[in-house]
Amino acid sequence: MRRKHNNLKTFACSICLDLPKDPDPVTIPCGHSYCMNCIKTHWDEENQKGIHSCPQCKTTCTPRPVLEKNTMLAALVEQLKKTGLQAAPADTFYFGHEDVFCDFCTGGKLKAIKSCLVCLASYCEKHLQPHYHVAPLKKHKLVKPSKNLQENICSDHDEVMKMFCRTDQKCICYLCSVEQHKGHRTVSAKEERTERQRELEERRGKIQQRIQDREEDVKLLQQEVELSVKTADPRLFSTSSLFLCLV
Repeated sequence: MRRKHNNLKTFACSICLDLPKDPDPVTIPCGHSYCMNCIKTHWDEENQKGIHSCPQCKTTCTPRPVLEKNTMLAALVEQLKKTGLQAAPADTFYFGHEDVFCDFCTGGKLKAIKSCLVCLASYCEKHLQPHYHVAPLKKHKLVKPSKNLQENICSDHDEVMKMFCRTDQKCICYLCSVEQHKGHRTVSAKEERTERQRELEERRGKIQQRIQDREEDVKLLQQEVELSVKTADPRLFSTSSLFLCLV
């Protein structure tokens, strides 16, 4: 599916970030295409400058070009409309290498906005709605979109790893805590994460304090050097200079 989405991005108007809309898609002299209304508005704002530039490549045109319909692009847009792919905003399509796509979209995949640790699936805004409104689904754990949902599942018990074993320094599920890790020091994964964040902030604060202390030491040393120079007997410098010349 990635190739299709990359093509959609290629054909999108770089001003509104969507497929060119009515009345017609147009192509300007440099070769880039836009919605007619988008490029008109852009050029209207540039009228006072006396030049008209391409929002993408910055090529300038004088005088203002006459806009004509790009027949081939218009036909392509019409075909895409029939597939329904244009219904979603351009920034919801699966473009980037790091993007996670919705597991429930058919045809054109949309970018996921959440992943569910219980369902082990990722959802776009539309398909996520049941998790907000259906009582059993409201209890599911939603997280940022992730490609590696399976890493949060215990391979032994097929359960979400919601606990952390401090004895073995690893994430475990509840069944692990009463079986393989029975008697170990265990806490919730949330508690462990909070504790580590607190420790990290403490270490960061100590490092910042050491840096400030060093800066103060350097500042005091500079002041002492400057004071020594000001209060030193000038004859010492003359004698030293004479000694160096004789040597």
